[in-house]
Amino acid sequence: MKNMYLISASILGALLCPGASLAQEPAATEGERLFRIRCASCHSLNTGENRVGPHLSGLVGRSAGSVEGARYSKALSASGFVWDEERLQDYLNNPRQAVPGTTMSVSIRDAAQRSAIISYLRSIPGETTQ
Repeated sequence: MKNMYLISASILGALLCPGASLAQEPAATEGERLFRIRCASCHSLNTGENRVGPHLSGLVGRSAGSVEGARYSKALSASGFVWDEERLQDYLNNPRQAVPGTTMSVSIRDAAQRSAIISYLRSIPGETTQ
């Protein structure tokens, strides 16, 4: 009888504490999840596949407003900067403050979520030349 209680308690504990297994997953998994929830409706990760916004493959290190065939605001096209972590943090926190005149309206106020998304985007390679 005592063993049955121990087994039941162990099973219940495993069901109530799933976080232990989640802690072992790579950080990119959280960034991927957040990307799908917050960004994927407007942005693709496939090179050349532009949606409402440009594709984001190879974003880090790319000049802002430079994806061929994508629709950009005049403000972003004329910004002249290269996307790096600091720019992405500012832009994702408040796009219209970071680049007045931009058409992007979605902001991600949570710094940990922004960092997770940026880390995920860093893992997405850009177009390769052969």
